[in-house]
Amino acid sequence: MKKELAAITKFYNGKTAKRSGVPLINHIHEGIIVLGEIHAWHRAYAGWCLHPLVQNDEVLLSNMKMLMSLDTSPRNMVLAMEYRAVANAWLSNKVQMFEGELIMIDGPRLSPIKCVNDMLRADKVQNRKDFEKYHKGTHPRSAELELYFKKWLDALDVTEEQYQYLCTKIDDMHAKIPVQPTGPAQKFLPLIFKG
Repeated sequence: MKKELAAITKFYNGKTAKRSGVPLINHIHEGIIVLGEIHAWHRAYAGWCLHPLVQNDEVLLSNMKMLMSLDTSPRNMVLAMEYRAVANAWLSNKVQMFEGELIMIDGPRLSPIKCVNDMLRADKVQNRKDFEKYHKGTHPRSAELELYFKKWLDALDVTEEQYQYLCTKIDDMHAKIPVQPTGPAQKFLPLIFKG
């Protein structure tokens, strides 16, 4: 996973989220915590680190050269691409407000690959946590996003109790280390998994 984490760290290169100002790499770091807590297969970590590099068509095309030269297992790329397919099949635009009522178009579908579903768990837990911290009640689509995260976490069998526990674990990590690590990405990994 070190090569994949280094690749996404280089790709993000200090970029931050527009609304919250949080470093984009934070999504990866916090997702790694979730993957550890749910005992995901080791390949899920590498696929998780790769997923932003293939997230949509534009990003995939702009990263093709780098991805072709990246020394990673084809299995890891399969996981990242399957994650992309499943995640992009049910985005937040599938939840809309219509005449004062929330309506949904279909619902999330899961992957037949368990560790891809674990990657989705990491994504939806981390994204909901940030939504609640930075956007709930202030984002113009706040109600829609709230339902969107609920439907994903329900589909992924993540209970409210489990979600709260995972958020606590993420907060514990931030109490030990900074959100944006200094030094090479691989030095960050041992700090995450310290007792």
